[in-house]
Amino acid sequence: MSTLENEVTFRKQTEVSQNLEAQFHSSSTDFILMTDHRTSKYKSMEQLEAIKQEKEASSSSCCTRYVKSICRKKTLKKRLPFLTWLPHYNRKDCIGDIMAGFTVGLTVIPQGLAYSGVVGLPPEYGLYGAFMGCFVYVLLGTCKDSTIGSTAVASLMTFQFAQGSWQRSVLLTFLTGIIEIIMAIFKLGCLVEFVSGPVSAGFTSAVALIVSTSQMRSMLGVKSEGDSFLQTWISMFRDIENVRVADTCLGFGCVFLLLSMRSLSRIKIGPEDNARRSRCQRIVNAFIKFLGTSRNASVVIIFTLITMYLDANGMNPFRLTGHIPKGMPSPSLPPFSIEPQPGNITAGIPPVEGQNFLEMVQSMGYGLIIIPIMALLETMSVCKAFSKGKQIDITQEMIACGVGNIATSLFSGYRCNGGLARSAVNNASGCRTNMSNFYIGIIVVLALNFLTEYFAFIPKAVLAAIIISAVIFQVQYQIVTPMWRSKRSDLVPGIFAFICCLVMPLEIGITVAIGVNLLFILYHSARPKITLEQLETVQGIKFVKITPDRCLIFPSVEFVRNMILKSGSKSTLPVVIDCTYIYAADFTAAKVISSIVDDFRRRNQKIIFFNLKPSVVSIFEGLNTRLVLCYNTHALNQELQDESITCSVDSLNRAEGGTSECVSMASTLSLAKS
Repeated sequence: MSTLENEVTFRKQTEVSQNLEAQFHSSSTDFILMTDHRTSKYKSMEQLEAIKQEKEASSSSCCTRYVKSICRKKTLKKRLPFLTWLPHYNRKDCIGDIMAGFTVGLTVIPQGLAYSGVVGLPPEYGLYGAFMGCFVYVLLGTCKDSTIGSTAVASLMTFQFAQGSWQRSVLLTFLTGIIEIIMAIFKLGCLVEFVSGPVSAGFTSAVALIVSTSQMRSMLGVKSEGDSFLQTWISMFRDIENVRVADTCLGFGCVFLLLSMRSLSRIKIGPEDNARRSRCQRIVNAFIKFLGTSRNASVVIIFTLITMYLDANGMNPFRLTGHIPKGMPSPSLPPFSIEPQPGNITAGIPPVEGQNFLEMVQSMGYGLIIIPIMALLETMSVCKAFSKGKQIDITQEMIACGVGNIATSLFSGYRCNGGLARSAVNNASGCRTNMSNFYIGIIVVLALNFLTEYFAFIPKAVLAAIIISAVIFQVQYQIVTPMWRSKRSDLVPGIFAFICCLVMPLEIGITVAIGVNLLFILYHSARPKITLEQLETVQGIKFVKITPDRCLIFPSVEFVRNMILKSGSKSTLPVVIDCTYIYAADFTAAKVISSIVDDFRRRNQKIIFFNLKPSVVSIFEGLNTRLVLCYNTHALNQELQDESITCSVDSLNRAEGGTSECVSMASTLSLAKS
């Protein structure tokens, strides 16, 4: 065995003599260090270097280093991304962003009016939450194509936790924005990694169906109640005799019209090569593309004009949006309490119970955690879709989204984050920088100040059709086939999440689905793959090699322990545990390893740990476990030879006393030389 004193010399010898691996018929990896860790007195060079660096780091001031890192130019550009692109902003960028902002603005306005119905709020709240997030994202956002505003997921989850109260909705927006900033400070963006792709797909698909169902009542003109998908449909069928034929025909007709206009962007007139098209063909193609991308605004304008004409002549058969207050709301802090208000039985207005701040927070429950995580998941899906292979700064996106929601709550808006459909329109419209969000916000502000009197004539069925035609494409049925071909077991958590979110309330369904998915992961980690091999060296020394394929943590240690003891009890051969893939361990694993070493020692059987990382060794040494460690095949060969000599002496002594041989095996496996 080598010690710390000759460790450097041993390293040099292994660099010169690279053919030491040939001493084994079969070997797994190349290693360069061997030392005796029977006591904690000796430390490896890696451990000594780590201790030295830790002392040097502790000697410097943490506050000083933190301040220096903040004041660096690189950090400022990272946390204020507009400093990177704004100095190079030119006329072409301005024109492209104005066109994209105008096009997306025409989409955001009807979507905001419609999504407010999903939240259970008056239409103006959808517009209140559609401009401040855009302004903030211009300064703090990292993805030029992403646009901040209302989405189906954010709207539905706000309704689930705020229960249709504008006070709770605004406070929820404020608190979740603060939580997102805290998550960014502590770099907790990794939490989205606990929501797997199948669970996210099942959740998104369920949300699409739930949102579509919630809008069916506006299209059919019936009443609906309930917290889940099934309860809503049951309540609508109970009121089916009150269906409004005019609204139903208008709603389904608008859905068909919007889906038809969506396909217009695929139509191209003239040759496929744009350079070969005539000027007239280019103009027609540009007009068709604009009509397809601005289809929501086009349909709203057309049917609003029709409704205004019918209403002026007293022939309006549709339910209308109603009065919308003119102008922007005054900036103020979100409401931290709800004043009790009496109801009006004649007008059908229920009474409002008073709540203080703690009661409001308690009513939101764990939505304060789930909403930021799901919002981050939705925002990251947008960034990944348009990143074009570039690295995504999750921390900065959380900062942008958090600050945006805090600013939105100051203007009485509700939750906003990146939306894939709206961002796709922004990308297709030719946006060049984040400044397109600024023009989107300007369009919304102008609409609030000058167009609200006309919004009152928008039919509710048209807004419902806009939402249904948008969310229907979020049902991710297309991933089922590749998932079936790749790994069929991943369909289980995806389908389970889909069913749970439909049958249960949304917040319970997603929590249960994530929990079940984590159980799948724990079960997989609790059953590592273990390779058993019986090997023989050139000198004829036989041993059993056991190779676990992952780290040792509490779910898997008992399984590994049983496999090691079972393999070791079948013979008296030395057991070598190849620890190449054991990169981490915990206290439970240390206790189990200690018991395994004691079991082998009691029956005088050698157990050697091969290539066990120093970080894991320190965990095992915490329980004063005496380990035999080898870090190259030459050292392992020496250790096995020492064991063979010791075993031969013991065998001779027992033979003189009339005992049996030390090693008895019916068969061995000889491996060919490499």
